[in-house]
Amino acid sequence: MQMQLTGKRALVTGSSSGIGRAIAEMLASEGVEVIVHGRDAERSRCAMEAIMADGGKAHCVLGDLATAQGAEQVIEQVNALGGVDILVNNIGGAVSMANTSWFDDRPEDWAQSCQQNLIAAVRLIHAFTPAMKERGWGRVIQISSRNAISPHADLSSYGAAKAALNNLTLSLSKALAGTGVTSNGIMPGLIATPQLDGWFLELARKQGVGDDLDAGKQFALKNVIRQTVDRLGRPEDVAGLVCYIASPRSDFMTGTTIRMDGGSTPTV
Repeated sequence: MQMQLTGKRALVTGSSSGIGRAIAEMLASEGVEVIVHGRDAERSRCAMEAIMADGGKAHCVLGDLATAQGAEQVIEQVNALGGVDILVNNIGGAVSMANTSWFDDRPEDWAQSCQQNLIAAVRLIHAFTPAMKERGWGRVIQISSRNAISPHADLSSYGAAKAALNNLTLSLSKALAGTGVTSNGIMPGLIATPQLDGWFLELARKQGVGDDLDAGKQFALKNVIRQTVDRLGRPEDVAGLVCYIASPRSDFMTGTTIRMDGGSTPTV
């Protein structure tokens, strides 16, 4: 299926690695001029150069979107490139990978989680959707999490911030009614990215099999996430859905956040 995306320009936040990088690479393969974003200059440059080596068009912008100053730096860099047609708010994550209890998650952690999972998206939406409305076409896509609707006690602030992001997705779609700009989201389940390798190795060691990464992944699949698909999620799974939502083929879809979690969320 042709996604009819050639000539569009997209900003994918947090795209120097992991899910964000896969999204940027797949959009580029569909003819999108991609703006890679990250905080680490070397990793961001490598992601940009990989896209260009495959024949895609890519740029790189740097800045910490969890801060007002960093967000303004990113916005200025993107506007200098001509703005965007597609905004993928992928930046986020837990404040800490440590399995803290609900009561160890301090108010400061809640505030920081909101900054990086919610407010960062708000800043960019304010910056880029007015031009989309003027052109009569645009896409705003939030990368949320299954924790938004099925939260863990030890990721309390993260789940709450992602739930707010789901709410934002729907309210924004109503604010953009009739403009040609849509707002949708995706709730991934456990996606195997390099950022999780440390956790997988920890699981393997606890099972007495040493630094066996694959064993750790299999243990997580069978004993931790309890999903109904017999493999872990891949960044490319999320990227493929982003490409569809970003395309003109999704014109009849807005205000929706889709679960992509291998069947791990026990809800209808």
